[in-house]
Amino acid sequence: MSDQPQDPQQPGQPQPGQQPYAQQGQPYQQPYAQPGQQPYAQQPYAAYQQPYGYADPNAKSRIAAGLLGILLGTLGIHRFYLGYTGLGLTMLLISVLSFGFLSWAVAIWGLVEGILYLTDKTGSFSRDAKGVPLRD
Repeated sequence: MSDQPQDPQQPGQPQPGQQPYAQQGQPYQQPYAQPGQQPYAQQPYAAYQQPYGYADPNAKSRIAAGLLGILLGTLGIHRFYLGYTGLGLTMLLISVLSFGFLSWAVAIWGLVEGILYLTDKTGSFSRDAKGVPLRD
């Protein structure tokens, strides 16, 4: 501790009523934000705005979802894979509880959805339950 009084106008020291780490009159920005750009955490869907050609390694596969829908659509396995557990359970229960009488309808439902997952690139069949785009 020094016995000399500190200069109230010393740079780097926040004054009473002044925001720390920001210049007077400017809002605080998180580090690494570009000038004129919102901080990364405040950008909507920032994690999904990737450069061209980048695939999220945690994204679900479009091909796997389509093949599961075509081959095992009667059981709703493709819906479980993509995180739609309610619809998957509905498809499974219709097939099991109807003792096969309605399984043909659920099979057609799964077949159509499987084809849509394979062909739809921008619509509602191009994302999983969390909204993450499917990878090719």
